[in-house]
Amino acid sequence: MNLPFWRHVLRISWRNKPFLPCLLFLLMLFTATLLAPQMTHYRPDQIDLSAQFAPASWTHLLGADENGRDVLTRLIFGARASLLVGLVSAAISAGIGVLFGITAGYFGRYVDALIMRVTDGFMSIPLFFLLLTILTLFGSNLTNVVIVIGLTSWMRVARMVRSEVLKQRAMDYVLAARAIGAKDQGILWRHILPHTLPVTAVATTLNIAFAILTESALSFLGLGVQPPTPSWGNMLASSQTYLWTAPQLAIYPGLLILLTVLSFNALGDGVLDLMDPRTRWVPQSETPTKVGRQAEPATRQEVATETP
Repeated sequence: MNLPFWRHVLRISWRNKPFLPCLLFLLMLFTATLLAPQMTHYRPDQIDLSAQFAPASWTHLLGADENGRDVLTRLIFGARASLLVGLVSAAISAGIGVLFGITAGYFGRYVDALIMRVTDGFMSIPLFFLLLTILTLFGSNLTNVVIVIGLTSWMRVARMVRSEVLKQRAMDYVLAARAIGAKDQGILWRHILPHTLPVTAVATTLNIAFAILTESALSFLGLGVQPPTPSWGNMLASSQTYLWTAPQLAIYPGLLILLTVLSFNALGDGVLDLMDPRTRWVPQSETPTKVGRQAEPATRQEVATETP
């Protein structure tokens, strides 16, 4: 469909109403985390006991916590930890899931059976309790949280990629590539893998939301990001004592977790629409090719005209 890219995005946004607001929210959130030192003159661990539970003012836009630390500063720096866990762990799970899914779907038979049984085995384990056990044994820090979540959340990606590969494997272009002598490796990476990108993108955005929720829950229990490094989860944990006297300390990080998770879920739906071949954007400099135009049979009138 020969549309300018911005018009294509607006068209998708009209069909999927939450897509554009959620995309703008995530862009603002990423911008705030990247420019965190320039957006505030406080440090996230800067204690000022004279400003304990200070209300919102020009000095502290969202007030101060029980130790006099600026709440807005801690929310911005806490977003760094939460987004880092979400993005890196989702990238790890996407890499493992795509590798297993594309291998199982293309080669089938015993390879497919082995990989899918391993996948089913991981999916049958209560994931959160597995995370608690691993972090208890190997220690709770940001690196371990990222690695553990990434290594235990690849199963959804693998199953979605496998189903797409099974569909693409039976297509005519794969049979044609085999007929001209293309190797399996070339067919996998040059022909089939690009068709798995939409489902991979959707599964990855869902995994980002899942990782942020998981990190928040682990930090709330004291097994995630450890103080004094702020994260939305440990901010919730420290605010539960003051829930009735200073509820805003729990409302702000809880609201950000909710909005971020919802935004990533809506982003996944929008990305699927953007990458859908039926609505795919084509640059204006490129004109759609009419496949098979020269192979159309001539009409009787054309044949009669050309016959001497």
